[in-house]
Amino acid sequence: MQAITSAVLLAVAIGVSGCNPFRSQPNTQMEASEAERRYEWRASLFTPAELAGAMQVRGNATWSRDGDASRVTLGISNATPGGSHPWYVRNGRCGDNGPIVGDASAYKPLQVDNNGNASATARLTMALPAGGDYYVTVHALATNLGTIISCGNLAPPVS
Repeated sequence: MQAITSAVLLAVAIGVSGCNPFRSQPNTQMEASEAERRYEWRASLFTPAELAGAMQVRGNATWSRDGDASRVTLGISNATPGGSHPWYVRNGRCGDNGPIVGDASAYKPLQVDNNGNASATARLTMALPAGGDYYVTVHALATNLGTIISCGNLAPPVS
């Protein structure tokens, strides 16, 4: 009987030691890319409804830290090959016609390749904001900034 009791106590002790909250375990670490994504604003861009059928330009944008400044990266697809499109981050939401964030000269036009794709990066001399409403616009032409061919509201970083 004493052998059975000892065996049961040993089994319980082993089981409890697996649940010990004081046992030292290595810290869980995030991969750098996952940690960096937590500090990015992100947007999915689409052609406004009034241009549906005429074109369907899609894209993705990220706005992230870049030292003491910030960096916006934009990629679009399904655009007209050979096109050149100005783009900006603006205050507000799609449709607001808000002011451009940062220096307008930081945004080099998107140059569309033969497959209808384009990408560009702008470095803004401002820190990544902690909050607010921002959106990305892609315009038809430098001479036609009133026609937006793609727009996306930026979602703030996950805290």
